[in-house]
Amino acid sequence: MDKYVPDIYQKDIYTINYDQLYARGIRCLLFDLDNTLVPIDVKTPPKEVKDLFDTLKAKGFKIILFSNSLKKRLRPFKNGLEVDCCPMACKPHPRKFLSIIKVYNLNFSEIAIIGDSLTDDIYGGNNVGITTILIEQLAPKEFFFAKLRRKREKKILKRLRLQNLFTKGRYYE
Repeated sequence: MDKYVPDIYQKDIYTINYDQLYARGIRCLLFDLDNTLVPIDVKTPPKEVKDLFDTLKAKGFKIILFSNSLKKRLRPFKNGLEVDCCPMACKPHPRKFLSIIKVYNLNFSEIAIIGDSLTDDIYGGNNVGITTILIEQLAPKEFFFAKLRRKREKKILKRLRLQNLFTKGRYYE
């Protein structure tokens, strides 16, 4: 069950202490898109996300959109935010995580994934040994497969809470 426990748990992408991440040696941030950066029905990046990404890039972070979505869905965000992207990441499978590490010549200790899913983002990141940051899901509306994943996630959350490993709503760094 430890593979489902995030290293950091925050309300949203704006409450994460990025200075602390940088001080810990994190240089690359993998951001999930849907229900992490924007709700699924948003087609272009909002100004708040653009401003945050500009600030993070100025601090020295490499930012990559790391999503199970198709390239067509990611393209407006990649272009609007001026970041790299990895579509169809097939999270939680380790292949694309490991590919990012190799392509960008990074160490495992230099990468963090930020997402809203225990079963995709957190499990996938923990499985390859990178820093994992869970945030709250932005909106209840989801794609079909994400709805199925959430049912499984509820069972996992209950087991984690009963084992006193993780409690939803109790934020920490």
